[in-house]
Amino acid sequence: MRSHNGSAPQVVVDGVSVTLDTSTIVSEATLTIGAGEMVGVVGPNGSGKSTLLRVIYRALRPSAGAVRVDGSDVWSLSARQSAQRTAVVVQESGSDFSLTVADVVAMGRNPHKGPLDRDNRDDRDICAQALARTGTTELATRDFDTLSGGEKQRVLLARALAQQPRLLVLDEPTNHLDIRYQLDLLDLIRTLGVTTLTVMHDLTLAVGHCDRVYVLHGGRIVADGPPADVLTPDLVAEVFGVRCHRWVDPGTGQAHLGFSRLTDQPGRKVRDRPESDQPVA
Repeated sequence: MRSHNGSAPQVVVDGVSVTLDTSTIVSEATLTIGAGEMVGVVGPNGSGKSTLLRVIYRALRPSAGAVRVDGSDVWSLSARQSAQRTAVVVQESGSDFSLTVADVVAMGRNPHKGPLDRDNRDDRDICAQALARTGTTELATRDFDTLSGGEKQRVLLARALAQQPRLLVLDEPTNHLDIRYQLDLLDLIRTLGVTTLTVMHDLTLAVGHCDRVYVLHGGRIVADGPPADVLTPDLVAEVFGVRCHRWVDPGTGQAHLGFSRLTDQPGRKVRDRPESDQPVA
């Protein structure tokens, strides 16, 4: 299997299905992520996005299929070994840490240490670099629970970077953030150079920040590719049930999407990906 830049992919999700009780949540999902890519997963509520991410970061065992990071099946690794490769930032839900920002970021070093090991100079240097890269150095002595939503997300990102992961997994990282913090956070993630998979709620943000997107609908991947090519008015109408208007900002050259209600709701079946678009094992 090859990534879209022709090299061996860093992350391979191969035919993953998830069945909970008698309901199939994800069905035969296959995707790849090349080194350094930022890949988005988009789809309507209930399409299986967060479930797929939980499989990828080893929080949920799939009913079928496999996930490989750097060539290793994640379920062949211990939880600690997996955390050395993959870091996760979930939605900021308002749960508070009774810790300083520095302590929260230091938690990212835990997968690299024994249970009784104390932070050494390397750990402290790595945490300082993570704080600096996320612009949170000045927050280090603050209590985490006193921060704004945007500040908390940057600190959680710093904690993830302190893990020194090969893969960064983000579950709607801009949820509950105002537009400035959304743009700041995504621009920051783009500059990190870390292979990233993220669930995106806002399709315009996906167009502006992702190298590629996978579209999930009813638990199946129905389209993938560069977001400006994939998120066509026809596909958006079929998957999301809204009319999509596209335009390009003449100043930046960036594509933007606007949405309105459909005047009718035709019962069109969503097209599966053409066979030629399917990744080859």
